[in-house]
Amino acid sequence: MRLGTVCYENRERVVADLGEGRMLDLHLAAEHAHENEALFIDMLSVIYGGDEALALAQSLIDNAQDAAILLEEEITFRPPILPVQYRDCLVFETHLKNSFAQAEKMTGRPFAIPPVWYDQPIYYKGNRMSFIGHKEDVIWPNYAQFLDVELEMAIIIGKKGKDISAADGPAHIFGYSILNDVSARDAQMVEMPGQLGPAKGKDFDTGNILGPWIVTADEVPHPAALDMEVSVNGERWGGGNSSQMHHDFGRIIEHISASETLYPGEVIGSGTVGTGCGLEIGKHLQPGDQFDLTIEKIGTLTNRIVKS
Repeated sequence: MRLGTVCYENRERVVADLGEGRMLDLHLAAEHAHENEALFIDMLSVIYGGDEALALAQSLIDNAQDAAILLEEEITFRPPILPVQYRDCLVFETHLKNSFAQAEKMTGRPFAIPPVWYDQPIYYKGNRMSFIGHKEDVIWPNYAQFLDVELEMAIIIGKKGKDISAADGPAHIFGYSILNDVSARDAQMVEMPGQLGPAKGKDFDTGNILGPWIVTADEVPHPAALDMEVSVNGERWGGGNSSQMHHDFGRIIEHISASETLYPGEVIGSGTVGTGCGLEIGKHLQPGDQFDLTIEKIGTLTNRIVKS
């Protein structure tokens, strides 16, 4: 099933996608059915509710009543979940090679993929508080000139664990979503030689986008092999397939959880798929641009960038 969070009548609600612009308010539907509506207070409640929450959600979908159905024109999308913790990886080799080639042109410095990249997943921790949802505007940061989109797949952790094996990793995935890690490339180029990872190249209000839906893990066999595509103002920029990840999500979970507990509600990004950003193909965003990021089975995440 596809689950999301929307704002309706000034209140955030967990919904299930019914298709054709219709969605089911699961809290309201459970209340009308005299079921446990507390399972649908927010997306984290659904995750902690586990199999019981998903089974009830499916039953409510199968018996959807008009009184609990919302229409897309009535709601505003929010991120399906505000991450408990947010990490972003870098596991697509084509993206890295293309980006390094462009960075060499921009800076005159040579770049090479370090051997450690092939040995283990590389990631950084980002700003979990800067997330916005589908169709919300990205506000251009006032210190940047070169803005870029990044097409990524994200997982949402569904089960607490530590020292998780790669084989057991998929059992800890609640679902998959689309992640757009909007990047200030000029700021990123300046700070990365400091060797502490991206900071203001990634961290600004509205700079992280998630949604519109979380597709539950039962819909996506592991390792995920879904087509991914990004377009800007209707022009296709690029894309690929999630099967091209050098480290799959099982291996990523294994690495991150080594001597560290992962908690339900954490979000982990794959990093950008090859040709999934403007840097790789020599393109920049402009104020007013609309970008559409599509991943098979999940849907399309659409946003616009504006200057305040």
